[in-house]
Amino acid sequence: MAVSSSPTPVRTAPGPRTGGPGVPGTRRGVRPLSERLAPYVLVAPAVLVIGVFRLYPLALGVNFSFTGDGDRNGQAVGLDNYTVLFADPMFRESMRNVGLLVLLLPVAVLIPGLLATFVYLRVPGHRVYRGVYFFPAVLSPVIIGAIFNLLLAFDGPVNALLAAVGLGPVDWLGDPDVAIFAVVGVHIWATFGMALVVFLAGFATLDASLIDAARVDGASLPKVIRHVIVPGLSRTIQFVVVTTMIGMLTSMFGLVYVMTGGGPEGSTYLPEYYIWFQQGQMSRPALASAASTVLFVVMLVVGMLQLALLRRTGRED
Repeated sequence: MAVSSSPTPVRTAPGPRTGGPGVPGTRRGVRPLSERLAPYVLVAPAVLVIGVFRLYPLALGVNFSFTGDGDRNGQAVGLDNYTVLFADPMFRESMRNVGLLVLLLPVAVLIPGLLATFVYLRVPGHRVYRGVYFFPAVLSPVIIGAIFNLLLAFDGPVNALLAAVGLGPVDWLGDPDVAIFAVVGVHIWATFGMALVVFLAGFATLDASLIDAARVDGASLPKVIRHVIVPGLSRTIQFVVVTTMIGMLTSMFGLVYVMTGGGPEGSTYLPEYYIWFQQGQMSRPALASAASTVLFVVMLVVGMLQLALLRRTGRED
């Protein structure tokens, strides 16, 4: 009897895959070139704008600070501008005021933080307060300065109220020891609305059940804020601290110009006012560029130190 035999299939070692589902000619797990380039294409416009309108002018300003003014216009002068800068008592006064702003920064952050907490906890009238708190942020610094010039005048309403309770008048804008605190206080009042909005946005991401659990456990409001709200809003607090510091260093020119003009005796000088004075009044743009460079370095160092401190505090909590 003949036995029929079928051919035995020959098995071959599998080779590398050269195709994938819907993507012929590519290895499995390797993304197409278009997908790998997509993130860079998307961020390219923002990087271009920052490079052209931020970094390039910054580099030009730093380079310009090493050139001369007046008869030496355009000539390289090395560090001469910085030597003149730190020998100027008005610039040294402005840098001392920067140190004061750093010390007052916690107050500028604490006020909107506490008010945002009360709004989030829905105190009576919280909807009205939200609009009232933000209203000063939409006013021009010139308008705000003019209003507070009237309120803080020596014979103005604020001193009239102090006299009504038996306190002597205060020369809010004429006393060198008081004027800078008055200007900074007005700035905090005028700008805390933006920080309030940022804090409220941070509260939207906070887990409300944690606050409810803390209340059930009998935690007081200060303990809830310290142990629940502050750790939960650590990123928001970092953002508000940095942006508030930048605002205090670069957004007070209008108030200083309208309220005190840098006086009395230069006590309210800030770097940005000094830069304007050297550029616009003294026609010394190279010296103004040097002051701008110093201000940039100060802002960078202070911001990095603040972030490092906040991150360390967050890890300890």
